[in-house]
Amino acid sequence: MTLWQKLLNILLPPRCIKCGKILSEKNGLCPECFNSVNFISEPYCHKCGRPFVKEANLKFASKQYCGNCLQQKKFLFDLQRSAFIYDDVSKDLILDLKFRDKTISAEALANMLYMAGKDIWEQNPDLIIPVPIHRLRLIKRRFNQSALLVKYLSLKTNIQADYSSLTRKRNTIPQVQLSGLTRRKNLRQAFSVKYPHNIKGKKIVLIDDVETTGSTLHECAKVLRKAGAEKLYSVTLARAET
Repeated sequence: MTLWQKLLNILLPPRCIKCGKILSEKNGLCPECFNSVNFISEPYCHKCGRPFVKEANLKFASKQYCGNCLQQKKFLFDLQRSAFIYDDVSKDLILDLKFRDKTISAEALANMLYMAGKDIWEQNPDLIIPVPIHRLRLIKRRFNQSALLVKYLSLKTNIQADYSSLTRKRNTIPQVQLSGLTRRKNLRQAFSVKYPHNIKGKKIVLIDDVETTGSTLHECAKVLRKAGAEKLYSVTLARAET
């Protein structure tokens, strides 16, 4: 650590992004808050990243697939990963970033995305793309939380960030207000690829904050595949237990 960094830590010490406790190092969460987060670790579905129930004396293969993935014949995503389960604890972390202007937490959360997608970064992707928000919502919120995460992920992985090729052309009803099939219908034709030449033949990682029903990622993936993406991956902060 440089002298300037040491001085900065004295004046503005790193704090836990959840409880605000002063930390000795800039690692995002204090031990207590870290232990309260339900991080996703192996065993999980090799394809979609859905975690398996960890039972004593139950052994899993290195590339185990969940029932949903075994039944599918065609996949929009080559691999999907998430950092933690979406519950009351992780919900607060995401809401702090998304709606409470706690953008200082974006770098620490991006580090969690980096750890969750370790086997995806090994595939040598060409681009990292955030799930876009509509320009009217961007004006109101002033930032896209997924784009902030991509900014730090790009710096950490040295993979190019693309903020303009994938766009949201319809200002849809917030997904949190809907459920089930209504979510999928709400997002139909909501996304488009503005610059197909940036997408064709590329290996792309799509970044979002939460995967609940998967409708948003699904609709984004459809237009990226149509634009000629060679490989498509997704990494989200949280995923709902299903």
